[in-house]
Amino acid sequence: MEIFVCIDDTDNLDSPGTGHLAEILRRDIVTVFDGTAARITRHQLFVSDDIPYTSHNSTMCFTADIRDDLLEGLIAHAQNFLQNSSAEGSDPGLCVAVRNRIGNMEKLIEYGMNATRKVLSKNEASMLAHQLGVHLSEHGGTGGGIIGALAGVGLRLGGNNGRFKGWISVRENDRRITVDQLCRQYQIADVRDVNGKQLAGGEVLVLNEKIKTVLLDGKEVLPVKRIMRDGEISWENLSKDEIRRY
Repeated sequence: MEIFVCIDDTDNLDSPGTGHLAEILRRDIVTVFDGTAARITRHQLFVSDDIPYTSHNSTMCFTADIRDDLLEGLIAHAQNFLQNSSAEGSDPGLCVAVRNRIGNMEKLIEYGMNATRKVLSKNEASMLAHQLGVHLSEHGGTGGGIIGALAGVGLRLGGNNGRFKGWISVRENDRRITVDQLCRQYQIADVRDVNGKQLAGGEVLVLNEKIKTVLLDGKEVLPVKRIMRDGEISWENLSKDEIRRY
């Protein structure tokens, strides 16, 4: 079965970030539960003085496939892991959702989008999770991380929000490469310009040493900008500041 796993607010200023714990959970699904797991996406939520957060108010989500009979064991494993591994002073939340058991996908996606533009409450999150048949649990502190955990699942489900965790290092010989070659060698679904238009396979890319991919239409996509260099039109990956728009 395909599941979504999302955690939020597990860290403090002196501890490893939530992405670090998400990576451990992702690895456990493969090694302990004999499943498969996709890459983690980071989703930026609304920033307000009314919302307690560590540094950026972002949440971490990934999808995975496991056997149906292992779901409850996985949830218990994730709960115990967050209980024991989250940083002092954090307010961890866990959300686990089975894709084909979500009561209303549109409502969950809408909740995720709302979390990017306004303050939401724990009560709203708990009520919606119960309504949709989604697992949502608190694991310390105020438990406020359940808001971001549920929102992260909604945003990943929507397929058009978030950046994939980490940077992909490009080999020196691949700094100048066609779209087709890049997608084949680095397992990227496609390349699009900043307006969302998909580039043809023969278009030439001029890449920096590391590239960052984003989630668009449910796929891992490299966004690029058009450049003119030595009288030739080509495409360049976005800078660290430019990629923050996703």
